[in-house]
Amino acid sequence: MQLGMIGLGRMGGNIVRRLTKAGHECVVFDANPATVKSLVGDRIQGGNDLADLVKKLEKPRNVWVMLPAGEITEKTVDELGGLLEAGDTIIDGGNAFFHDDVRRAKAMKAKGIHYVDCGTSGGVWGLERGYCLMIGGDKGAVERLDPIFGALAPGEGTIPKTSHREKRDPRVEKGYLYCGPSGAGRFVKMVHNGIEYGIMQAYAEGFEIMKHAINKEVPEERRYDFDLADIAEVWRRGSVISSWLLDLTSSALAEDPQLSKYTGVVDDSGEGRWTVNTAIEEAVPADVLSAALYARFRSRDKEGTANKLLSAMRHAFGGHVESK
Repeated sequence: MQLGMIGLGRMGGNIVRRLTKAGHECVVFDANPATVKSLVGDRIQGGNDLADLVKKLEKPRNVWVMLPAGEITEKTVDELGGLLEAGDTIIDGGNAFFHDDVRRAKAMKAKGIHYVDCGTSGGVWGLERGYCLMIGGDKGAVERLDPIFGALAPGEGTIPKTSHREKRDPRVEKGYLYCGPSGAGRFVKMVHNGIEYGIMQAYAEGFEIMKHAINKEVPEERRYDFDLADIAEVWRRGSVISSWLLDLTSSALAEDPQLSKYTGVVDDSGEGRWTVNTAIEEAVPADVLSAALYARFRSRDKEGTANKLLSAMRHAFGGHVESK
């Protein structure tokens, strides 16, 4: 099958590589011509711009957009809407808000163009491990693209089968799921990333507690100098909290126990905020996910205004002096 790919960053380029390895053909475009040139080869053509990419695709055309959420994706989808024809399909695989997917799908439907939202998890490891795909949009269009999704998904692998799934969609066990109409795939991916924030924060706080077990504030007989790299490694083996995120944590601590390459400033790419806002809209308590998001905000407050105010108030009402 043939696919156009727009955006050859950390994931877009590897998606192309995985597809062509499985025998599919791709036409690619990126704002950086050198990136396009570096990828062109067997089963991969380069496009000079969006119009050239569309021209090189066979009908019905399939174009995957892998760009950051926001204006650049909006402009790209709008431009594609003027270049493609009825029966063609746009797949947006980046991290966008599901509200935008619903709106874009409606606009494209008026032109006869299918719009598929595809939540894509796998990061920089997707080329090797495959991508977990959460897909929304017109079911017929999604079914037609099944060879693409099947090639990108990780497959059954060595994960044991879950009992009582005999009458369910077998593609789920291969790592990709049709979630429902427009926006449904991205909704599921949004919550997936919100949960990711919570899990990561729980690991981070747990390791912080163990790191500070040696502090002088703790009675001497209860001070412990833990090897965090070894604890992370032992938890990988038989523990109920083992996970791929813990695998990555163990690797990072083994390589650099002091994590000296990192500042501790933690960004967020939007999904955590959208998850919390959606929870508010639905009146669903999301204590852990909200706290994890706020912890990321706090990590960026280099001036520490809030903490300075707390110290100022404590000093004002009780004469408390900050520890040096």
